[in-house]
Amino acid sequence: MAKAKKSAVKKAVKKSSVKKPAAKKVAKKPVKKAPVKKTVAKAKTKRKPNAAFMKPMTPSSALAAVIGSNPMPRTEVTKKIWDYIKKHKLQDSANKRNINADEKLKVIFGGKKQVSMFEMTKLVASHLN
Repeated sequence: MAKAKKSAVKKAVKKSSVKKPAAKKVAKKPVKKAPVKKTVAKAKTKRKPNAAFMKPMTPSSALAAVIGSNPMPRTEVTKKIWDYIKKHKLQDSANKRNINADEKLKVIFGGKKQVSMFEMTKLVASHLN
């Protein structure tokens, strides 16, 4: 009987080493994608400049010494002043937003030695008619 028990144990061991059933594969859940936004194609139109900025204005004599005496829009006046500032290196080296005035610009800036670029446009506007 001892042989019968041993052979039964061997069979049990052999059965356990026999192929195990494959594990069930878990089905992957489908990935939800974000809904696609539908955009309506707009006809691209070129932006029109504001008529007030494009109106030619005559500079005062003090401003004419810097930019010239021809009537020009305010946008061009600002460009010409910046050209003058850069040509004569009047932009403050520590704070680029500030402008150091020379003799011509000091008259336009109301006697101030230094103004910010935002204050400059306000001061220049008083020299245009």
